[in-house]
Amino acid sequence: MPTNILMPALSPTMEKGNLAKWLVKEGDEVKSGDVIAEIETDKATMEVEAVDEGRIGKIVVPEGASDVAVNEPIAILLTEGEDDSALNEASAPQAKAAPEPAKTEEPKPAEPRPSEARQDETPKAEPTAGKPSSPVANGQDKGERVFASPLARRLAKEAGLDLKALSGSGPHGRIIKADIEEAKGAGGGKAAPAQEARGSAPGPTPASDEAIRKLFPEGSYEEVPHDGMRKTIARRMTEARQTVPQFYVTVDCRIDDLLALREQVNAAAPEKDGKPAWKVSVNDIVVKALGVALSRVPDANVTWTEGALLRHKHADVGVAVALPNNGLITPIIRAVETKTLSTIAKEMKDLTARARDRKLKPEEYQGGTTAVSNLGMYGVKDFTAVINPPHSTILAVGAGEKRAVVVGSEIKVATVMSITLSCDHRAVDGALGATLVAEIKKLIEKPIAMLA
Repeated sequence: MPTNILMPALSPTMEKGNLAKWLVKEGDEVKSGDVIAEIETDKATMEVEAVDEGRIGKIVVPEGASDVAVNEPIAILLTEGEDDSALNEASAPQAKAAPEPAKTEEPKPAEPRPSEARQDETPKAEPTAGKPSSPVANGQDKGERVFASPLARRLAKEAGLDLKALSGSGPHGRIIKADIEEAKGAGGGKAAPAQEARGSAPGPTPASDEAIRKLFPEGSYEEVPHDGMRKTIARRMTEARQTVPQFYVTVDCRIDDLLALREQVNAAAPEKDGKPAWKVSVNDIVVKALGVALSRVPDANVTWTEGALLRHKHADVGVAVALPNNGLITPIIRAVETKTLSTIAKEMKDLTARARDRKLKPEEYQGGTTAVSNLGMYGVKDFTAVINPPHSTILAVGAGEKRAVVVGSEIKVATVMSITLSCDHRAVDGALGATLVAEIKKLIEKPIAMLA
């Protein structure tokens, strides 16, 4: 029997990916371990290896296809003794399975209320003429049918919720269990009327895409579809704001000694191919300071779970990197407290380059115990960064600037940089957050202590 090659799950959270490139063609012989394709996730581009030996009988998903679900067949492998006639056996079940999602359509109630009527019974003249329509908005697909999981439909019916008034957070705007539970919590077990969901009256349900478009004159904007990375960032940051009680601690750090140390470290770098072997940045030193500070204040190097605090043995620091397509990724420097400034600088240079080429492995950007977000290079004086779970802290770093400071009884000019520590109050209390940021400040102002 032919073997289906499936879209792999390249990370624990991956639900779908883009088939960026086939490295084999139909008829090619492959063996276990051969690289056969490149898959784009929301964060990186990764290679897919063949698991079994055989011949590529059929490529099911073409190169360039997007939003391919995990475990969906992408190709068919013919093993020893099988010819092309065996492809019919492999493709027959797929053809039968393809229409399955249509079974999720909500059964028509015996006595439907107007707000519960099926979308396919709504006259086609409903949408406003001349306005662009989204393929998936408010959980509806192009056929104007409510797109929801069977479980979500059952829970909505039990709670008396109108599916058409809800926005889906699942793949392709699909309404899932979490959306029903959120609607029940926000509306006291009753969904906002569809009229309210469209923005005509205030309510807990977000306005639909169509309602938002109506706020702007036609032709005054262009639509830039969300890619997988932007959707992931939006979902995770929304979850962080809604589920993590955050507070912020800001201090000013004098960085003249830090700048002097940076200059000395870089001057000591050996030459390699006519170039310095490393170039330490201010951010590299801040990353080191955060790692060392967490090793000195271990109670803050934790992750919250409902059952216990996970106290980490090392400080694994993520560093926010802006990507060319306006996305964001946070590669991680592991065990920062054990590494030299030159090692951190070289690792950061490598990770940043591969992040921008979408070549990071999942283990290089998933997990971590804390993070640094630096907007100083954009001239930002200070800001607060959103904690990215499972982290309990994130350090926001502003620009260094000349300021007047009081030294003893004199006023002098010093280079000052503001830093703000965001803390998850479930895991890091106010006093503990203040202790940690004070330790970071001490190390930034006297960085020689990190080299001892």
